[in-house]
Amino acid sequence: MSESDIKPLNWKPAANIGYTVVRRADGGMHFTFTDTTKATLDHWRDFSLDHLLDSDRLTRNLYDLRQVKEFPEKAVRLAIEVDSDPATRNIRAAVVVASQADKDTIMKIAAAAERPAGAAIKIFTDINEAESWLSRPLDQLA
Repeated sequence: MSESDIKPLNWKPAANIGYTVVRRADGGMHFTFTDTTKATLDHWRDFSLDHLLDSDRLTRNLYDLRQVKEFPEKAVRLAIEVDSDPATRNIRAAVVVASQADKDTIMKIAAAAERPAGAAIKIFTDINEAESWLSRPLDQLA
């Protein structure tokens, strides 16, 4: 993918939010979260939904949540809400958490929620495994 093919990020940092995002070399996004406060989640939701408006290609996103200390149900449900946007079907998203307990917490909440078909999402406790999964050809989602 050439630089001219990469969509502008259009992300602006804001005071009191606990995440950053940079463009990945493959054109996707790399999010790094430090908290799940209301300000962080609201900012992320607005950015993500705005970014999906003109989603026109398959992309790979990495969510690094290893610094997040707790995963409230509200945060997981908000992520499921954003994932219900039809444009997310063009996304493969790897989520990296610090521990198996964190992964289990997220999976338990997500299992109880109705989740329409959206992004191909997989949760990891090892960032290298997440990167390996993301690097697979986009037509191999399993």
